[in-house]
Amino acid sequence: MIADIKKNTETKMHKTIETLKADLAKVRTGRAHTGLLDHVQVDYYGTPTPVNQVAAVTLIDARTIGVQAWEKNMVAKIEKAIRDSDLGLNPASQGDVIRVPMPMLTEERRRDLTKVVRGEAESARVAVRNVRRDANDQLKRLLKDKEISEDDERRGQDEVQKLTDKFIAEVDKLLADKEKELMTV
Repeated sequence: MIADIKKNTETKMHKTIETLKADLAKVRTGRAHTGLLDHVQVDYYGTPTPVNQVAAVTLIDARTIGVQAWEKNMVAKIEKAIRDSDLGLNPASQGDVIRVPMPMLTEERRRDLTKVVRGEAESARVAVRNVRRDANDQLKRLLKDKEISEDDERRGQDEVQKLTDKFIAEVDKLLADKEKELMTV
């Protein structure tokens, strides 16, 4: 029973870390990567659709993303959607290929992105702590229902706390790595 709670807790905390990694990958540095356009929505025959579902998104070079629309009439819509997104990008179409150059980040923009990254990390820490709270509540319920002893409950809480410490440390490491990556010119 306690092993199940611990395993379940570890799985949920691991998912939190994976979500944080995905969120941090979306915060751009000076380099281009195709995942940057994942949340950009294009009006595809009246339906908001992600860019990667209406076009092939590739890297042309380290600082340029190439978007090849599958339908000719979508080029202008894709270009407009990228321009209107909150990414601060300025796409340029060359025939049926849209080139999206990555502008250099200013010092001020780097600081703003650092604040965003810290917010993402804090959200992940809160999520890990919520998982810990849920696990501890389950252990207390088991103790109350007399399914486990007080010693087992205490041991279970200690194990959950060790897991929490491990995952919080991982969040801090990911945050430090991303801040370092953002601040290097």
